[in-house]
Parts: sequence; structure tokens; C-alpha cells
Amino acid sequence: MMSERAVDAEKSLDLLWQRVRQRGDLPGFSKVVGAILGAMRGEDANEFNMTRTVLSDPTLTQKVLRLANSPMYSVFGQNISTVSEAVMVLGTESIGHLALGLKLVDGLAVASSDSSMARNEMEKAVLAGHIGRQVASAASARDAEQAVVCSMLHGLGRMMVAFYLSETWQVIQRECGGDSAAEDAASRRLLGLGLDAVGRAVALKWGLPSTLVDTLADVAPKVLDEPLNHNDWLAAVSTMSSRCAEVLFKEAPGSTVLPPGLARLARDYAGMLGVDAAQLLTAVQTARKTGGEEAAPALPSAKAVAARSGISVLQNGKPTNAAQLLSRGVAEMEELLKTASTAQMMSLALETLFKSLGFSHAAAFQRVQKDARYVARMCLGNGLQEVVQRLTFDDAYQPDVFHAALANDKMVFVDNARDPSFINKLPRWWKDAVPSARSFVVMPLTVNRLPMGFLYGDWDVTVASSKIDNAEVTPLNEIRALLVRALDSQRMVEMGWRGQR
Repeated sequence: MMSERAVDAEKSLDLLWQRVRQRGDLPGFSKVVGAILGAMRGEDANEFNMTRTVLSDPTLTQKVLRLANSPMYSVFGQNISTVSEAVMVLGTESIGHLALGLKLVDGLAVASSDSSMARNEMEKAVLAGHIGRQVASAASARDAEQAVVCSMLHGLGRMMVAFYLSETWQVIQRECGGDSAAEDAASRRLLGLGLDAVGRAVALKWGLPSTLVDTLADVAPKVLDEPLNHNDWLAAVSTMSSRCAEVLFKEAPGSTVLPPGLARLARDYAGMLGVDAAQLLTAVQTARKTGGEEAAPALPSAKAVAARSGISVLQNGKPTNAAQLLSRGVAEMEELLKTASTAQMMSLALETLFKSLGFSHAAAFQRVQKDARYVARMCLGNGLQEVVQRLTFDDAYQPDVFHAALANDKMVFVDNARDPSFINKLPRWWKDAVPSARSFVVMPLTVNRLPMGFLYGDWDVTVASSKIDNAEVTPLNEIRALLVRALDSQRMVEMGWRGQR
């Protein structure tokens, strides 16, 4: 027979799910997080899918690149300028954890915009992430970005209860005054389960990775006979970071003295984390400073987040330093040519073109010889992925601009695709897929006179009119040459680009 406490817990979670349905789930949450989880689970084209998912959000792009260039990852150098390269050097799962945590925090920021209590918990979560980063760095931990994400999400249960079950949260706060142990006891009495258990239930319902769910459990400090395994260590870091954030959140504004409660937490958890207590305190102090400096970008206003939720930011057209950006991309590709796969090189090249030239859309097409067709394997830009099925055509020669570029192995730039005198050179599939395009570029990729595919990019009518300048031709041709070398050296002619099928 189910106990009364178990029934209470079940009823509490049912009420939580009901409130979520009533007040609305996190804006755009399911689609974005689903894409991130798909890439992390190793589904088709996982590396490029992760890149595309990150690039769909400008703020997320900035944070991923910032982390990849942070001192924590200095072993990889400090010159990472594309998400594709960040995924290559840090790994799909690492970037996925970061992206997942940031999207959850952003989503909850939108949901809690009208709740000061939930907003407070959000700010604590961001601060906990800063602390987790510094503690992981002090411990020289592998997969340190997981500590950041786990610390940010450790208070997930608190955030959900504060926003969706606000009346219960008010009672807990009145009775406990912010004492963590008392809060957990009150939560068990009022909800039938602790706040960390609420967080784990939410994470499970959302389908988050089990390794992440496990770290949401509160870990009390204790003396150990042997070191913690990785997941338990992450749970301990997350617990300590969240409790330190709680203490710091109560300090007086402008205070330069660390609250005494932090020293006790550092002593309690030092042995478990394998870090000296003094180092932990230094890490927390550094996090408090960086957290204050980065408060605005780390936790954007709910209005700002809502404004961009589900909406792609329009490009302004080609950047003024496009040639310089392209040359930087060439240097990155040259450095990675010997170690990167062909799929990775294609992803990096496409992203370089997309960003450097300010394209509205970009795609990499592969020639599938057994099907006698060209097929788009990678896509960037607003709405292009939704029409990817239309981005295909027969490889048998037709008198259009794409076949002409492939047959002559020459880069082609079309300045005005809407010119009536040029309309008969544009194929139907292109007109249907990108009807708003005004000008575009085709860069054929040919190995031993055999067309292997091409890169495509366009500017549509919503952006400033742009064209390819003479200074950009050389780096563009260098990108083409590097891709041809990659295709040739990795013998990808017959089997297609690895990971993109």
C-alpha cells in the first residue's frame, strides 16, 4: 500500500505539472532542448546539429565561444572564433551540457519574469554556476563545464516551486528564513518530498541526461574513506556552490568581506572535493567578483529573453571586415586539416562563410553518386532547415547557374537573382526553397575533375545589398582548396561525408 507521504509527493508533483500547463511551459524549451539532447545522444549529424542549435541563439553562441576561449580551456588555445571549432575541441557532449544549462536558465528567466521570488532563485542559480566553474578550475577537474551546468541547475526544484507553487514557497520561506536544512524539512512536510527531489522529478520529466539528474541530489558534507566518483563529485560541487550562492545572496550590497558562513562550507566540503579549504574560499571570492561583473550578460532581463525567444535575429548583411574574417577562418581550417574529419571541415567552412559574409542562408550540398543527385547535408539560416527536403536536384546537366558552376569548377556570384533576364537560369527547386533571396554565391568542390558538391550562401531582400569583393576572392578560394584536400585525403568520394548521412 502506498504510504501517505508517497501519496502527498505524487499529488504535489501532479499539482506542479498542472500549474506548468496552466501558466505555460518554458518558451521554446521543448524544440531547442530536444535538438541539444539529440546531438548529445549521437543522432545523425550530431556535430553539425549541435553547431546549428547553438548558432540559432546569438546569446548562446556568445557564451559558448566565451567559455571555449576562457582560461579553463587554455590548453586548446585562445583563438576559437566559431562554434564548429568549439565543438571540435571541447566535444559535442561538453558543448551540449553548457547549451542545455543556459537554455534552461534563459527559459526559466522568461517564466519567472512576474515573480520576484523565482527571480531571486534564478540569480542564485547563475551565481552558483560561477562558483562551480571556479571550484572546478581549482580542482583541475576534467569536464569542468559539467560542474558549471550542474551547479546552475542544482536549484531547479527551488526555482520551479518558487514560480509554479508560490503559495507553498512563501510558507517555506516564512518558516525557515533561508536555512537550507530547515527548508528541506519544510518542503518534505508540505510537499512530501525535498526540494532537490522536486528538481530531479522535473529533470526526469524533461528527459535530461541521467548523469545530470543524479547531480541534482543534495550531498551533505562527510568524511570519506576514498575519493568520490565523478557523478558524486559533481553533486557535491553543485551542493556546495548552491549553498555558497545562498550565503552570498544575503550579504550587504558592496560588502568586501566574505560572510563567515562561507568558511564553514569550505571546511565542510574541502575533503570531499579534494581541494584545500583556502583554495575553495579563493574560488568563491573570484566567482563573486566575476559574477558581479557578468551579472547583466549572465542573466538577461526577462523582456530581452522573451524578445528573442523563438525568433532568429536578422543579419545586417556583410560585415565591413569580411575579408579579415574569412582569412581568420582559413587559418583555423589549415590548423585543423590534419586532425579534423571531412564533416568537421565542412561544418567549420560553412559557419565561417555564414558569419564572415553575413549570409541570410548557407548550405553545404553533397553529390550522392548512387542516387545521381545533389543533396543539402548542412544548413544555416532562418527557416532553411524547415525546407531542407527541397534542397536537392538531379546531377544530370541542366542549363542553370548551379550546373554551370559545377561543370566549370568556378565560383559564381549572382548579384541580382530577381533580374527578369536571369530568371530562366534559376532552377525551380531554388525558387521554391529560398524565394526571398536576392543575391547568392556558389562554390563548387571538385576532386580530380569530379564534382563532389558545393557550398551555397545568399543574402535575402531583408538585408543590405551585398556582393563579393576582390579582397574576399582569395580567402574564399583558399577555403575551397582546403575542403577539396580534405575530401581527397580522407577518401570520402564513395561513402559520403562521414557523420552527415
